[in-house]
Amino acid sequence: MERRDDKDGRDAKDRSLDAARVSEDNGWLTTQQGVRVEHTDDSLRAGSRGPTLLDDFHAREKLTHFDHERIPERVVHARGAGAYGYFKAYDTRLRDYTAAEFLTEPKLTTPVFVRFSTVAGSRGSADTVRDVRGFATKFYTRQGNYDLVANNMPVFFIQDGIKFPDFVHAVKPEPASEIPQAQSAHDTFWDFVWMHPESLHMVMWLMSDRALPRSYRMMQGFGVHTFRLVDLEGNGTFVKFHWRPILGSHSLEWDECQRIAGADPDFNRRDLWDAIEAGQFPEFELGVQLVSELREHDFDFDLLDPTKIIPEEQVPVQPVGRMVLNRNPQNFFAETEQVAFHTANVVPGIDFTNDPLLQARNFSYLDTQLIRLGGPNFSQLPVNRPITGVHTNQRDGYGQQTIHTHPTSYTKNSLGNGCPMTMSQQEPPLDVYRHYTRRVEGDVVRRRSESFNDHYSQARLFWNSMKDVEQKHIQEAFSFELSKVKSKYIRERVVEQLVKVDPGLSASIAKEMGLSAPAPSDSELHDISSAALSQIYPTAGFDDPPASIATRRIAALVCDGADDTGLRTIASAIASEGAMLDLIGPAEGTIEGQSGHAVDVTTALSATDSVLYDAVIVPGGDIGAFFRTNGEAKHFLLEAYKHHKPIGAFGTGAELLRAEGLTNAETNPVQVTDEEGVVVTGHSGHDLPDEFIRSFIDAVAQHRAWDRETSHISA
Repeated sequence: MERRDDKDGRDAKDRSLDAARVSEDNGWLTTQQGVRVEHTDDSLRAGSRGPTLLDDFHAREKLTHFDHERIPERVVHARGAGAYGYFKAYDTRLRDYTAAEFLTEPKLTTPVFVRFSTVAGSRGSADTVRDVRGFATKFYTRQGNYDLVANNMPVFFIQDGIKFPDFVHAVKPEPASEIPQAQSAHDTFWDFVWMHPESLHMVMWLMSDRALPRSYRMMQGFGVHTFRLVDLEGNGTFVKFHWRPILGSHSLEWDECQRIAGADPDFNRRDLWDAIEAGQFPEFELGVQLVSELREHDFDFDLLDPTKIIPEEQVPVQPVGRMVLNRNPQNFFAETEQVAFHTANVVPGIDFTNDPLLQARNFSYLDTQLIRLGGPNFSQLPVNRPITGVHTNQRDGYGQQTIHTHPTSYTKNSLGNGCPMTMSQQEPPLDVYRHYTRRVEGDVVRRRSESFNDHYSQARLFWNSMKDVEQKHIQEAFSFELSKVKSKYIRERVVEQLVKVDPGLSASIAKEMGLSAPAPSDSELHDISSAALSQIYPTAGFDDPPASIATRRIAALVCDGADDTGLRTIASAIASEGAMLDLIGPAEGTIEGQSGHAVDVTTALSATDSVLYDAVIVPGGDIGAFFRTNGEAKHFLLEAYKHHKPIGAFGTGAELLRAEGLTNAETNPVQVTDEEGVVVTGHSGHDLPDEFIRSFIDAVAQHRAWDRETSHISA
């Protein structure tokens, strides 16, 4: 029997990956058989202009391997980005609930691999589409691999996995044209929605800002299903898993998303990669909602229904550990593309419930990996390989990497000294997986539980919980999506469904579509809300992450004569807070600052876009000339204002903002004014007040100035 490695789990995983890494830095070019190649620019020919010969085994091998480089992309979650890191439990509080060691031993460091993804689009689609995001985590625990296959929304479109093929067929591009890519704004999706009202709660999330994350690093994750924790004595407790980003949960605006899709379709993937390379490691807190089995039926919804949440007012989320992502993959295909997640990859102490969507996923995920990764041995790929010993009686098959030398491959045996042995006789049952014991009985029926029949109350709960600007964005999202639907009757049916969620929302969308407002619903509409569902802080009664500008990207518009003294002061201040300042100039190279010193320009205005930044600084000095001669500079500023981004200006820069109508503040040198996220002072760079810098940093930390009125701005 194998002796466990007592070293840090990260070391064990790194060693398993090291064994698979190959470096070509100092090697000769060879064939796959290790034969050195003379050169690889010309095929073997009969004469310099003659036919290519079959004798050229190098050319044949090279082309054959190229022809087989691609594997089937994932049907859903095809486009993704991954990172390695580690997880540590805070304390031992979960020992009373689970035998899962990584959740209960704070001294353990468990290595992880996380893959973030969009759902509907192909691998070549853009990052910033309106879509659900995947948040899948593989924990390489000492008890085996555990996969928490989560999304950035806590519910799903359907209640039973048998409907999953129907849903995906509906949300994918129209079959005749393969249009539109990575969008739900088309007839088949909305036809599915109105005919399946169970999807309405998830659709409310999809139409909200949750579908437009600013960054994978600023995105919540949810296990969706109700799982079960099991302790060493076999007692069970229902659990829902939550990931919360330490940087807070923030989103883009829809107009920004469409612009970013053109300016940088890899926006979220690049953001994750660059942050880790810069040492700004993404961090997430794992939380759990625990429900005693005695309370299973105490709610006005069914815990097994994946279209429902447990409101945090009823069951608080308890923080139990923290995850840090600190290393990028070295090869996208070998790691991010070949990583295989499966909801049924569980360890002792974690088990399933009878959630019918979860039950289907437990079948489907394994099945899909067999076709994607070419056979049953995909768990031997380095990124999927556990850090603990693997001993099975499974043999052969495509991709077998293990050279088995044991004389037997069956249990029980005597020729192999009974190995590998089971642990069925061990007491207590440490490190062995035992399914939760429960009584199951009932008639065999193809029927859904009556407790799954409420499709509207939690959709309304979500709507009631949104701030005014969030509700406005939801209404605009519905209007945008339905405007792309060609079939008028589908638009009408969707609006009729929405009246059961909120009559005002339904009426406003109907007006935008040129439809008659549907008659009010006969059902009673509740006024219940949950503060935890809004992304706009503060959320009353809940622990918000501390306001921070860490990792934010801020643009400063500069030109010859710009107040470089003030810019250096601001750059130093925001760098100390973990943010970065990019200087956007009329061209690459340098400018001559007001002080006479050369200042390096980060990028030319023509090569970037305001939608790629979180805030804008307009310095003093001769900045006005830049705006008078360059319409792109004015557009950059006005567009940032339109998207509710914080704007700071000092000296003559403050006067420019006033001239553009972006602030009504007087630019008195002794005054600092913060007006709806526009922070100005008349001070010049050499004596910028701390109050100005602090006010600007605070505005950036709030993410957006949502109260700002932008209807008068045409960017």
